Amino acid sequence: MMRGLVFVLLAVTADVSPGAQAQTAPAPAAEGTKTGGLYGIVADYDALQRAADPDFRARQQGRAATSWGDVSREAVLADATAREALAARLSALGSLSPEDALNRDILLAVLEADLVEARHDLARIPFTGDWGFHMRPIFAAPRTRLTSIADAEAWIARLRDVPRYFGDQITNMRRGVDTGFTAHPDPLANTIDQIAEQAVVRPVQSPLYAPFLSLPDHIPSTERVRLREEGLAATATAIAAYGELLDFLEYEYAASARTGTGLNSLPGGAEAYNDLIAVYTTRPELTPAEVHRLGQEQVAQIRAEMEAVLTEIGFEGDFAQFLDYLRTDRQFYARTPQELLSRAKEISARLEAILPDYFNTLPRTRFGVRPVPPSIAPGFTTARYLQGDPETGEEGTYLVNTYRLDQRPLYELPALSAHEAVPGHHLQIALAQEMRGVPAFRRNYYATAFGEGWALYAEKLAGEAGIYITPYEEFGALSYQMWRACRLVADTGIHLYGWTREEAEACFLENTALAPLNVRTEVTRYIGWPGQATAYKIGEITISQLRAEAETELGDAFDIRAFHDVVLGQGSMPLSLLERRVQGWVAAQQAPAANASAP
Repeated sequence: MMRGLVFVLLAVTADVSPGAQAQTAPAPAAEGTKTGGLYGIVADYDALQRAADPDFRARQQGRAATSWGDVSREAVLADATAREALAARLSALGSLSPEDALNRDILLAVLEADLVEARHDLARIPFTGDWGFHMRPIFAAPRTRLTSIADAEAWIARLRDVPRYFGDQITNMRRGVDTGFTAHPDPLANTIDQIAEQAVVRPVQSPLYAPFLSLPDHIPSTERVRLREEGLAATATAIAAYGELLDFLEYEYAASARTGTGLNSLPGGAEAYNDLIAVYTTRPELTPAEVHRLGQEQVAQIRAEMEAVLTEIGFEGDFAQFLDYLRTDRQFYARTPQELLSRAKEISARLEAILPDYFNTLPRTRFGVRPVPPSIAPGFTTARYLQGDPETGEEGTYLVNTYRLDQRPLYELPALSAHEAVPGHHLQIALAQEMRGVPAFRRNYYATAFGEGWALYAEKLAGEAGIYITPYEEFGALSYQMWRACRLVADTGIHLYGWTREEAEACFLENTALAPLNVRTEVTRYIGWPGQATAYKIGEITISQLRAEAETELGDAFDIRAFHDVVLGQGSMPLSLLERRVQGWVAAQQAPAANASAP
């Protein structure tokens, strides 16, 4: 299990945060010795996951987690050795059925992504500025339901484990200081602000204590009193750990923060960046330089489309003046947080209504719209999706950032909602969680290029469905496409070419309608989260190209709902495997026609 930077990043996912783990189920029964070898490896992988991930282990055992896992260097290396052995066993397997070959190839991709952690010791920088280990307790708390004494005691144990968990992270960061592998001051400043919010709160007002406020009545009153007292003391212990972490970052770590923006300024950073690009894009053949060039091409193409919309609107002024108009005119911004949330809910409802026109299969799991917690909102991204749990009935969550409303334009909200909710992240992830007849790791796996590529494709699909009502919303959707194109340029500019923050921000400020605060927050994220931002556009380009090829090959026989079912029907996977799957589907659709025309 990845525990440092890559654990934080790949488990989340920039716009996808870790909620409850997907449900587990027994692997399909082995059929003979050929598949028995594969599923023996799958069983060993599940055992490794149980040993490494307390959430995964607790879910399989039907109980609540009591710790945050072992993030020590020794544990990471031991885990990596075990994963390397599993990868070798997978690679040695002989001929497999198509279904088993897919399981093998996806698991190999999972293991390779995991191994990046140990290979480059990325645990030395366990936060991004946008996310980090310190947020795990804060996000776990509101999703923790204390329905029994055992549940409450497990949460108390987990709160008491925060000092040990944070202490191990500090040890890893000290190793980063000793080896010159440290974070940049900008994501560090965001992280310090987030931690400071938790370090000063009174225990009874902490979100960590909130689960104890709703203990059910069936727990005897004397036990409820005891659990709340112990919970309050455990919360105080966790808050003290936040204080110690804050002191370490402010008075020890900050003095050693790196001066260069990119990974290329760190020892071994260039090699680490190459591997991260390969992991996030699932395109190991793409070099960072090629990603940069692709970004430049996409920027030019989308800019031409934006200029066409500007002509349609009839704005009297140049492109820069139009961007200034969009960023400053009050008509484009909500007046209250509730107005922003209400608009997000209304748009999400309209998006749900179009789903039957584009999908045969829809998830049972629902989703809700909620604000980003105020304590982390200032440095948090515009929105994020938290997955639900089909086993418990917990719905997914589309988080909307209501901080600084003058930086949250309404003309971008339809595209944002399509990305985070439906037909984007919620649809894709919930369908994967609800898959049956596949090994558990398939439901848990999140290939960034697949998931974020799909969500970006979903923004385009919303346009096809007529969700963008005004030219301003159409421009906002194009601005979001440009945002992801500029990511290709800026991320590689920072970590390959050593660009300054100002150079990285230029693409967004000159070519998108993104608010300046959003641009600054995003570039901080790219500095602290190397490679992840490149996955979006590369994934979307792949899915769009596969659709265009299928439409050309099948002509009038092309069925958009069937195509989408093929793309999403087997869950997340590397883009090369998605290509293989879609091309196989196209060939299968053509076969009956070819047979029918044979003499």
